[in-house]
Amino acid sequence: MNVELRHLRALVAIGDEGTITGAAAELHISQPALSRTLDQLESRVGVRLVERTTRRLALTDAGRRLYERAHSILRQLEDALTETTAGVRPLRIGFAWAALGDRTVPLLRTWRERHPGTPVSVHRHDDPEAALRRGEIDAAFLRTVPSPNAGLEVRPLYRERRLVAVPDGDALTRRAAVRLADLADRPVVLCATAATTADLWPDGQRPRAVEVANVDEWLTVIATGDAVGVTAEATEHSHPHPGVRYLALADAPPVTVRLAWPRVATHPATRTFLAHVRRMTRG
Repeated sequence: MNVELRHLRALVAIGDEGTITGAAAELHISQPALSRTLDQLESRVGVRLVERTTRRLALTDAGRRLYERAHSILRQLEDALTETTAGVRPLRIGFAWAALGDRTVPLLRTWRERHPGTPVSVHRHDDPEAALRRGEIDAAFLRTVPSPNAGLEVRPLYRERRLVAVPDGDALTRRAAVRLADLADRPVVLCATAATTADLWPDGQRPRAVEVANVDEWLTVIATGDAVGVTAEATEHSHPHPGVRYLALADAPPVTVRLAWPRVATHPATRTFLAHVRRMTRG
């Protein structure tokens, strides 16, 4: 197809910026030059990649798939060139919510002691699954099940209990035990990465859902009394908040914590890190 790196860089910039103006500025080229490059790419792959309107650009399904692959290809090239002069780069580990809670620091400290030549860097992403596909991170801790066509290897690590997060002073804090039924008449704030969905409740008993994008919004909605939240126990350690109390949920099933990485690993230490995590979280 004779697709060049400049074509991939153009698509990535358009996907990242959402406009020709922003993408052209990011690439330091003119808008007409960027439009020609995009036209060339679409012509060479034989499919529409970007839907254009007078107000905005949107990637098509095919464009989204190529955009994520292009991100990964360009990242791997950058890594390879960097490693040529600087040696092996850090292993990038992502998470969306709370990493491994109180296990996180001991795990990273023992890794540093045992593998001093392979540093680890930790990155929070609202969508770590997408970050994996784009090659922005090498592995991620997940509390949700990835899409089966995401191209990821996934290994379960351990399970942790679920908690309910309520505003400080809420009546639920005076109960000896809190159950899912106690929340059915309350708005419940949901986030795609919080390991909580309306499916926790049976049909006919599901509470009204308030959806947010990330943990910061989740905490704010709860602290202000607009909703309660259900989450994994690591959140209490990683996200203490003066306006939020965490309580045990007596009848909620536990959350499985997983490590996921691309089927073609993007860092040579990925499986060694998996073995390390399993040793540190055993028991």
